[in-house]
Amino acid sequence: MLNFEKKIDGSVLTVLLDGKLDTGTTPELAAAIEADTEQADQVIFDMKDLKYISSAGLRLLLSLHKKMMKKDGFVIRNVNETNMEILDFTGFAEILNIE
Repeated sequence: MLNFEKKIDGSVLTVLLDGKLDTGTTPELAAAIEADTEQADQVIFDMKDLKYISSAGLRLLLSLHKKMMKKDGFVIRNVNETNMEILDFTGFAEILNIE
């Protein structure tokens, strides 16, 4: 299960994630933020309460990274230790902007 909250401040979309970003929840999140990402200049994912990310979630992160490169970018914040290990192991930590 994934709960998320979208906040828009000017041209910055912040998405607060809580739960699991996996095969079952990633399509719902992607659909829910698609229109907002078109309008935003920057997208921020706050992963403070994200408990798990699967390969489907990683694909979404990479897709957003590529899409937002043309603008002000895609930022990931507050990554917990477990998810940081996944990002390190997969090499995503070298590609993505993690604060």
